[in-house]
Amino acid sequence: MQSSFSELEYAAKKKQTRRDRFLAEIETVTPWSALEAEIEPFYPKGGGRSRPPIGVGRMLRMYVAQQCFGLSDEGIEDAIYDSQSIRAFVGIDLAREAAPDATTLLKFRRLLETHGLTQRIFEAIKTHLADKGLMMREGTIVDATIIAAAPSTKNRAKARDPEMHQAKKGNQWYFGMKAHIGVDAESGLVHAVVATAANVSDVSQTHKLLHGDETEVLGDAGYQGVDKREENRDTRVSWHIAMKRSKRKALPANRLGKLLEQLERAKASIRAKVEHPFHVVKNLFRHKKTRYRGLAKNEAQLFSLFGLANLFLARRSLLALQARGAS
Repeated sequence: MQSSFSELEYAAKKKQTRRDRFLAEIETVTPWSALEAEIEPFYPKGGGRSRPPIGVGRMLRMYVAQQCFGLSDEGIEDAIYDSQSIRAFVGIDLAREAAPDATTLLKFRRLLETHGLTQRIFEAIKTHLADKGLMMREGTIVDATIIAAAPSTKNRAKARDPEMHQAKKGNQWYFGMKAHIGVDAESGLVHAVVATAANVSDVSQTHKLLHGDETEVLGDAGYQGVDKREENRDTRVSWHIAMKRSKRKALPANRLGKLLEQLERAKASIRAKVEHPFHVVKNLFRHKKTRYRGLAKNEAQLFSLFGLANLFLARRSLLALQARGAS
């Protein structure tokens, strides 16, 4: 297909922006064919006199761009018209066609939610990374983060989201949900995601974050007593849980106390990898607040976000593997 003047002018520009580089990397490392294969059986085929549906590949790219930039349905539609780099990523030429509108994306997102396809996308990305040798199975780091929800009651029901709850962290109260994740201790990539209300304890979700093949599990002080819980008694792993802060501060200044302090620092240095996916999702993808009402829709979005975060975190390794294969 012949390029338009705007595309040629954009391709000839002297500087590549950070958005250009980011989208180029996501385009290269994403297993598009595998993701499209998960969606294709559920995607409408069209027929008769009705307008044929937009291709699944284009809608998937629009959805991925939406998640990566933390935009609403209307926001990503506007961004396609405003940004040449996003248009190129989605595959839109405005000289020949209009961008898919917000309603079309809404229907696509509901299709993903209804059939649990975001979880299948997450699993397909995990399989892709495992095939590349980037997902190990010996150790798991567990952790959780609070994602705020709108506390406002200025809506039709005159009430806050009933599936969200408040929880106290330190001296601060938060209203929203929790994203619990299990992370590969070697690569720092996410292999399990669970969403709960914010008042659900971290330790109660540990068994859902293990894949069953790990021999070591690490967690912060919020997972104290995890080995004594009923659901974990038959789990044959070595638990490495951080010492409570009050107990750590009370360590004696003798040799034993110094050795225990060194052990805590060593465990913390390994656990630090679990913060990287949270940083990508909350800061780079701008998902610090829930976008939808109810846990089901928000959990569906979390699968997409952490799947894309895995690709972002593994992008250098994936690009190096591709370059090695090409050479």
